[in-house]
Amino acid sequence: MLMVLAAWLSVAGNLPMWIAVWQLPESQGLKAVMTLGSLILVLYSMICWLLLLLVWPRWLKPAGIVFMMVVTSSSYFMLTYNVVIDPSMIANVVHTDAREVRDLLSWRMLVAVFFGVFLPGVWWWRQPVKAVRFKPLALRQLGLFVLAWVMMFVFVWLSFQDLASLMRNHTTLRYMANPFNSVYAVVRLSVGQASQAAKPLLPIGEDAKLLAVPDSEKDAPLIVLVVGETVRAANFGLSGYTRQTTPQLSQLKAQGDLVYFSDVSSCGTSTQTSLPCMFSHLGKTAYENSDQPYEGLLDVLQRAGLAVLWIDNQSGCKGVCDRVSKWETQALKVPELCQDGECFDEIMLQELPKQLALLDPVKRAKGTVVVMHQMGSHGPAYYKRSPQAIKQFKPECQSSALQNCPVEQIVNGYDNSVLYADHFVSQTVKWLQAQARPTALMYLSDHGESLGEKGLYLHGMPYRMAPREQTHVPMLAWLSKPMQAQRGWRMACLQSQADKPMSHDNLFHSMLGLSQVATGLSKPQLDIFAGCSAGR
Repeated sequence: MLMVLAAWLSVAGNLPMWIAVWQLPESQGLKAVMTLGSLILVLYSMICWLLLLLVWPRWLKPAGIVFMMVVTSSSYFMLTYNVVIDPSMIANVVHTDAREVRDLLSWRMLVAVFFGVFLPGVWWWRQPVKAVRFKPLALRQLGLFVLAWVMMFVFVWLSFQDLASLMRNHTTLRYMANPFNSVYAVVRLSVGQASQAAKPLLPIGEDAKLLAVPDSEKDAPLIVLVVGETVRAANFGLSGYTRQTTPQLSQLKAQGDLVYFSDVSSCGTSTQTSLPCMFSHLGKTAYENSDQPYEGLLDVLQRAGLAVLWIDNQSGCKGVCDRVSKWETQALKVPELCQDGECFDEIMLQELPKQLALLDPVKRAKGTVVVMHQMGSHGPAYYKRSPQAIKQFKPECQSSALQNCPVEQIVNGYDNSVLYADHFVSQTVKWLQAQARPTALMYLSDHGESLGEKGLYLHGMPYRMAPREQTHVPMLAWLSKPMQAQRGWRMACLQSQADKPMSHDNLFHSMLGLSQVATGLSKPQLDIFAGCSAGR
């Protein structure tokens, strides 16, 4: 039974890997057949020893069904969106909410589950299993386990040169071997989360204080940070995209109060990774190498005496807003803005005045920082991310199975979502302009997106092999005239930095500078506002 299951998992359960290997330029003709044959035999041997180690008669049948479900689901997503399975992808799965699941469901997925799980699962469950005493059973499985290891080493030795070259030149193949990719990712993620959960949350910025306390609430600044979702710089009009997807922001830029930063890199390729990282004081490198949980930017701003509010139209703040005031849109039923349990981003701006009024008036008198987390351009259902009145690029792909749509229609749907982000951010700026106090806005996307380039869709690729479309993100800053006057900042100075290489690492320190919060954590070299006062 285990040998049959191993054969099914290694051949049918690894179709994405075999298709990828067959299409490689160095694997053609007879060489492709030999390479494929070697890989299949090696993987079959590996799956055999894995099953012999983990699966015993008492839980044979349910374990087999679980393995079928794991390889079928991961193979489906690898074939459909050309993603790979690693710890960050599993983290995305764990934190996926009902809205995202609904977008991913399709008839193709049901067909895959039917042929990959249901049909073989029915056969598997109906097979009789004979009871065997433990000692002979253990000796048999131990002997076969050793034999499987010997087979694996023999097959690797016979084709070592080809296999080593293949894995070295095409690292994505390492994340495509079912079920080892999923087992490794789940174990790695679980160990990391367990290690982090066992450690106490450490406070940061305990010395934080405001550089100057406003004389009255009308002098207290109101700062809005818009966290864009899945917006890539390549399709952002201000980046020089061939389509004008940011017409309203371009008008604001022409007025001289908005600066667009053209070379900004994300901390990760998914919200689960990028969001906590961009609000961390550690920076990308230190954040990735640390399993110690720390407070974040919003904790420091609140500790300095500011009122802090998080408004979420996405799948949560990933722990960033746990200790500040927060409000989510999921329960709202506003006909013109909310449909099928999902709201357009303008709902956040509509509710903003009401939520601001609920904040502590003592803190509001010192200043307020609001973070609005967009639904933005979250895929694969890009067509759902913009209202009909906004849509300029048609026809749109109306399917979540992106590979079934022409690339032009996928891009149309995505570009309309960027147009809507432009509209939302511009409307927020107009609202801020109408406030009788110094105001400012920063916009920064959490990560980018692949729209079919090189066969890749969506996001979440391991960072070191991710295409630039998933890591190059838009960032901008807008300052009202009263804010410029209060701070003594020169927009020409900010504009001179527009083309410098930047990253999510700049956000923590720039928000401290924009909020005028002093702390030993601050790094002026990463603060885009440092050095732009009129006297410097």
